[in-house]
Amino acid sequence: MDDERWEQGMPVLDRQAVAAPRTGRASAAALPPSLQGLPPRSVPETAPTPLQKHYVLLSVPVLVLGAIAITALEAGAPLGSPLIKVCVLIAAPLLVVTTSDALVRIWRSAWAWMPVDRMKGLFRLAWVAASVVGLAALVAAALAALFA
Repeated sequence: MDDERWEQGMPVLDRQAVAAPRTGRASAAALPPSLQGLPPRSVPETAPTPLQKHYVLLSVPVLVLGAIAITALEAGAPLGSPLIKVCVLIAAPLLVVTTSDALVRIWRSAWAWMPVDRMKGLFRLAWVAASVVGLAALVAAALAALFA
């Protein structure tokens, strides 16, 4: 096993090599009839993002702490409550890191799509812009909660 991410007990799921683009009759014969003549539905991911292995493990505490903070706010706790501040202090940096990792993945996807389907690439760049705005709002809300 050449993958340093593999651990004992995990199934072996090797990343497939990126195939050269097929053209002509050979590529049409490799596709099912329902997909022949249609534009590609995906492009290969050539490299994992920095946190790909840890993404879910970092997201779970954010989910749990976010649920606790939102429940406390709904129950009437003020924004400046120590419970809210502790939740934000722990969850916000994790959420910033995971969102930044997702942004890298969307960015790479956008540029991978550009030579294949420009509109899909531009659509993904729009998601990058929306994610940057969301990340800025997240940081502003975290700062507001911490300094309330």
